[in-house]
Amino acid sequence: MADLTRLTAAETAARIAAGEVSAVEVAQAHLDRITEVDAKVHAFLHVDTEGALNAAKAVDERRAKGDALGPLAGVPLALKDVFVTQGVPTTCGSKILEGWIPPYDATVTRRLKEAGVVILGKTNMDEFAMGSSTENSAYGPTGNPWDLTRIPGGSGGGSAAALAAFEAPLAIGTDTGGSIRQPGAVTGTVGVKPTYGSVSRYGLVAFSSSLDQGGPCARTVLDAALLHAAIAGHDPLDSTSIDAPVPDVVGAARNGDVRGMRIGVVKEFGGDGYQAGVLERFNESVELLRELGAEVVEISCPHFDYAMPAYYLIAPSEASSNLARFDAMRYGLRVGDNGDRSAEEVMSLTREAGFGPEVKRRIMLGTYALSSGYYDAYYGQAQKVRTLIARDFDAAFAQVDVLISPTTPTTAFPIGERADDPMAMYLADLCTIPSNLAGNAAMSLPCGLAPEDGLPVGLQIIAPTMADDRLYKVGAAVEAAFLDRWGAPLLDQAPAL
Repeated sequence: MADLTRLTAAETAARIAAGEVSAVEVAQAHLDRITEVDAKVHAFLHVDTEGALNAAKAVDERRAKGDALGPLAGVPLALKDVFVTQGVPTTCGSKILEGWIPPYDATVTRRLKEAGVVILGKTNMDEFAMGSSTENSAYGPTGNPWDLTRIPGGSGGGSAAALAAFEAPLAIGTDTGGSIRQPGAVTGTVGVKPTYGSVSRYGLVAFSSSLDQGGPCARTVLDAALLHAAIAGHDPLDSTSIDAPVPDVVGAARNGDVRGMRIGVVKEFGGDGYQAGVLERFNESVELLRELGAEVVEISCPHFDYAMPAYYLIAPSEASSNLARFDAMRYGLRVGDNGDRSAEEVMSLTREAGFGPEVKRRIMLGTYALSSGYYDAYYGQAQKVRTLIARDFDAAFAQVDVLISPTTPTTAFPIGERADDPMAMYLADLCTIPSNLAGNAAMSLPCGLAPEDGLPVGLQIIAPTMADDRLYKVGAAVEAAFLDRWGAPLLDQAPAL
């Protein structure tokens, strides 16, 4: 039998449905793969062996009874450790939540279970999703399976690395400033940020509430679409949830065709600061889209140049408010409670011990930006810029169907290279941040390897709000064309672990 860990999610689901393999066998194969390689990769913070095998057994039992099952029933998945999961540790990559066992499931977690998806465990991440490299995890960095000395992207590097290391065919991430797309780009996988509000945030531990969005991670566009369809939809438990039908992302992924589409190249995403090989692969993607029958035009979005400074005022401001709940009074870490200290002292000692440097940096920045006398000058101005960026998107989408750009300015950089330079680290999200500020949909998919270092490059596709199906339509067409050109999936070129 072919290596079960090398199958796509769609192939795995088809084999399980046909009775060629059981869900338990598939789950065990991936658990064995995790045992084999994860000591080197460190994609997982917690592997739920018993829970995964029990879930797989339940799928097999239901199938034997003739129950109707979803299209992903029995397929394993790696879940970013920012989604609460009943009975399973949820740390958000932070010491302040070490050992916390949630009493309930996030809506995304619940929908995965209802779909028969087998959750293998929780993946490593930058603490509270604050970072671009997964080096800010309190539990140590994750390595990029292409080169274990390099970062797998962040904050969802664990989920992307699990895919690239063939530890899981599917994963879930969250995207606040690019934390699904950027890891996808540097690991040669597919990552999608759905329209803000189209996937429930209930039970997603908040970093920046107006920006955070959960979404699918996979090795193919179709697999991402199948997962997207499983988790999306209105949720009354989330006040920001959109009460509207989910676009037909699966149909679009099965019928990718760009003939007659107008595709805009974002003028502001290129030039100085971009790795030559990244631009080379991106320009090849532009020519490929023309060959496939799309009309490609240049589009200017002038306020995108201000997206990063606006983001790094809005996100830390919301983080400083959201993280105030971690006060040592109700759950999580508790330091210094020896009976001689006040609640305020215990709270201070706990936050000092429990939060890492990047989280503290953003809390301080956000608290300052929200303070009396500075709110209008900083946070208020950033929100005005956010409106201008949304208007740039509106103007662009009045002219084109989708926008494209490189996903990241560079390929994966060495672990530790930017550890002492926060600004250099933040630049990794230069191309992805505008979509979070505006709330529209975006995807990253592989478009080749950079000639300088042989590492993956990502192509970003951006679609209007609630037009997520356009991502999959274009992504599927590009993926199929590249597969024909390469003769095999890009991940087949990755070094063996």
